[in-house]
Amino acid sequence: MLQLADMHLWSGRTDSEDGRAGERWHQRISPLQLDDPPGMTILGFASDEGVRRNKGRIGAAKGPRILRLAMANLPATFDAPLYDAGNVRVEREDLESAQSLLGARINELLGAGHFPLVLGGGHEIAFGSYQGIARWMREHQRDSSLGIINFDAHLDLRTPSPKGSSGTPFFQIAEQCRINGREFNYLCVGAADNANTPALYQRADELGTEVIRDREINSWNLKKVKAQIREFTDKVDFIYLTVCLDVLPAAEMPAVSAPSGRGVSMALLEELLDMVLDSNKVCLADMAEFNPYFDIEDHGARTAARLCFQIVNSAAHRTA
Repeated sequence: MLQLADMHLWSGRTDSEDGRAGERWHQRISPLQLDDPPGMTILGFASDEGVRRNKGRIGAAKGPRILRLAMANLPATFDAPLYDAGNVRVEREDLESAQSLLGARINELLGAGHFPLVLGGGHEIAFGSYQGIARWMREHQRDSSLGIINFDAHLDLRTPSPKGSSGTPFFQIAEQCRINGREFNYLCVGAADNANTPALYQRADELGTEVIRDREINSWNLKKVKAQIREFTDKVDFIYLTVCLDVLPAAEMPAVSAPSGRGVSMALLEELLDMVLDSNKVCLADMAEFNPYFDIEDHGARTAARLCFQIVNSAAHRTA
């Protein structure tokens, strides 16, 4: 089901004495209309059905609402239009229909020139996001290549048994690539050895997945990690950027289904995200696995909002 934007969520501090330079997101954002000029567009995917199927801690369906509240007071540091396109919501455990609807909505946004930032929801969001990008590329970018960069403690390459879940999206994407004769270009950054079985690593090898483990990401090895990311971005035309918030340490991001024992620190994650965003190839980004039921005094929500700020700022200045 597609829900209209709830603009009551967008409220906060107003510094009218500072004029336009003092405005915040809640003062700039508007509900998306069909004839609006291209801009930065927030779209929610209110789902924890994939997490439930994956035997995780449910609650991520509330993520898009709480993340909007956390983003409302972000400073408006760009001139591009900012829109809220509402939510796609899972009904009666029908995840597959919701993913298809999400894909259709993303295809519309990309086709109209928008930059979508999609808020989850569990990481089942990825299969819906991919469907939208794939359809847009078939219609508008047929000869272009796509790379997927996933910042995540998990490879999410489980096989559906029998249905997809928050643990299966990239296997499902690989299958769609195989069926459609497309190359599966997938880089997982931040994978944790204690969160992925040998079977998952074997499947990653079979599918040609590139993996950068969390223990490789530290200050003295950062140059090597950046070079690997740059090599990946250089070989594709477009990038689908997906951030699973459990890539962060549990102390920095408690509000997820499966908190990380180690993770990638916020400081290093931001630096690596800049690497990806500076490629100017990111066509869509999504934020997965935020579960407000396990947040502590909104620490996780504020951290996720900061990452959203980084992504949207980059996209807005690229299109200026």
